[in-house]
Amino acid sequence: MFEFLEKYLMGPMTKLAQFRMVRAITQAGMSTIGITIIGSMFLVVNVLPQAFPVLAPIWAVSFDQITNIYMLANYATISSMAIYFIIAVAFEYANILAEEDEIAIKPLNAVQLALFSFMMLVPQLGIVDGVIALLNDPEAALINGLSVGTGTLARFGSSALFVTFIVAWYSVRLYALCVQKHIVIKLPDVVPAGVANSFTSLVPAFFVAIVTMLIQGILLAFGTNIFDIMSIPFGFITYICDTLPGLIVIMLLIHLLWSVGIHGASIIGSFYGSIALANLAENAAGGHMFLAGDPFNPFVYAGGSGATLGLAFMLCFMAKSEQLKAIGKAEIVPALFNINEPILFGLPIVYNPNMIIPFVAAPTVCVILAYFEFQVGLIPPIIANAPWCTPGPLNAFLGTGGSIVAAGVSVVNILVAAAIWFPFFKRYDNQLYGEEQAKLAAELEAAEA
Repeated sequence: MFEFLEKYLMGPMTKLAQFRMVRAITQAGMSTIGITIIGSMFLVVNVLPQAFPVLAPIWAVSFDQITNIYMLANYATISSMAIYFIIAVAFEYANILAEEDEIAIKPLNAVQLALFSFMMLVPQLGIVDGVIALLNDPEAALINGLSVGTGTLARFGSSALFVTFIVAWYSVRLYALCVQKHIVIKLPDVVPAGVANSFTSLVPAFFVAIVTMLIQGILLAFGTNIFDIMSIPFGFITYICDTLPGLIVIMLLIHLLWSVGIHGASIIGSFYGSIALANLAENAAGGHMFLAGDPFNPFVYAGGSGATLGLAFMLCFMAKSEQLKAIGKAEIVPALFNINEPILFGLPIVYNPNMIIPFVAAPTVCVILAYFEFQVGLIPPIIANAPWCTPGPLNAFLGTGGSIVAAGVSVVNILVAAAIWFPFFKRYDNQLYGEEQAKLAAELEAAEA
């Protein structure tokens, strides 16, 4: 079985995760975790009276008076994610090309080119009286081509994330191509490096501008734009990922990869992370998406991949095997914060046929339960990102804007996962305990002889 997984799952998924743009997007997503958490927490403050009506009178004379001040942190982060992504993806992609292909490009210049192109794509154009014009529709908050959202521009939001990937790719690639082919302005060595670098990006900036104008013009001729075009395939992918079959596939891929020693959460997360972030912004605006922010740590695998929190308690307090007791003592505290490497590699779970079934089954059952709990209204939509190491019930409470029921559901799912792990734990514990007793008996017999 493990040979099959290595050949047909681990190999292809590892290769896919090594694509340069995938790595750049993954690193970009990781770099935005801090600001999304901060922005999310201010939204939680804003919605707490909805979860606890008793707070409403207090909020009315305090926080509600300054909502438009502290919510600026949310508008500048969750509602403006495209800006952070275009910067981060372009920087990471340029850095990868510079290091691995030894191309003399500067990540900062690459960021400027990508941001330049993206800003050229933001205005909405149309043909008015036979002339290309910036569109205006005050009733739709569209002024001089710019669609205004709450506290920011609409096209700065998470709906533009996939556009930023395309823009970062062609902008950095054009820059790298110009440098490789020496299609740049080369100044004498006596010119300061900062000045020389700015002129190096001059010709690439011209090509980026031409390409961006062509994209706008060609798509305008067909009555559309890059934002609408990108929303079609990625909208479908977003929909699939938020269905029960899509969520089950995500769980299976994550844990089957882990079973052969590959960090499944990291690899698979690089593909759905942007979708979850976009859904988080949609939920904050009143949407109803399950795969938003991080629904897995609070509701699916508390304790880490495999939903091993309950297993950690069993190892620590119920094991007869000295080996498992030692692992349990080492894992019990980290498990509370969703860290379970001692179990994954110490038990071990990786390459262990005794543990592969519950390791895959527990989170898969929990994601099914969580999805139905969400659909029937027990779990409110996640509107805030809590740190991944936040204990499950607290993560659920914070992520849903203060829902005590959601925290309770998290506890129930932890118990369900523990029930799935229990018979496999007992069998493995008895097996190791028997081996330890047999070894001890053999040592005593040898000592008496």
